[in-house]
Amino acid sequence: MPCTLVTAVHSELLIRKSRFIGCVEPVADRPAALARVAALRAQHPGAAHVCWALLAGGDSAAVDDGEPGGTAGRPMLEVLRHQDLEGVLASAVRYFGGVKLGAGGLVRAYTDTVAQALLGATKQPVQRLQTLRCIVPYALEGWLRRELDAAGAGGLQVSHGMHVELQFSLPEAAAGALRARLDDGGQGRLAWMEPV
Repeated sequence: MPCTLVTAVHSELLIRKSRFIGCVEPVADRPAALARVAALRAQHPGAAHVCWALLAGGDSAAVDDGEPGGTAGRPMLEVLRHQDLEGVLASAVRYFGGVKLGAGGLVRAYTDTVAQALLGATKQPVQRLQTLRCIVPYALEGWLRRELDAAGAGGLQVSHGMHVELQFSLPEAAAGALRARLDDGGQGRLAWMEPV
């Protein structure tokens, strides 16, 4: 099961006079990752490279930022994949120390920077959410809201018209059981619709 990280974790390595500052952190998508990388560039204006890798479904990316192709971003991405992580940004800021490391040395340096940070990371399973939408008579609104609170549903959106329309999200694993319980309790007066 894929995991994400609870909080950001940092590492720092000194390899042949070059300083590598690593960070692994939970990030939802590419725009959030790009904002984080921009903040790192601003925080480290004297750095030679700010390389990064993002593993977040279709938003995944690997960026070498001026290092020889495939020596920074891709190895960092492979470390994240090997750890079965999802929604995680790995970044490495390099201050060049004057000694060239070669392609193999760069791959090892960036891999070790991310792996070192992950040693101190706390992981948690990724919970996929399912969105459900239903319509109920006004008489059932209070009961339904109590059921949703008890189930830990979030993102509740309610609209009132001829009936009460509710849309909410909860972990995929719990969605089927809640839907069955609501069908029983609603005694046929609850109608399911496609989420919007």
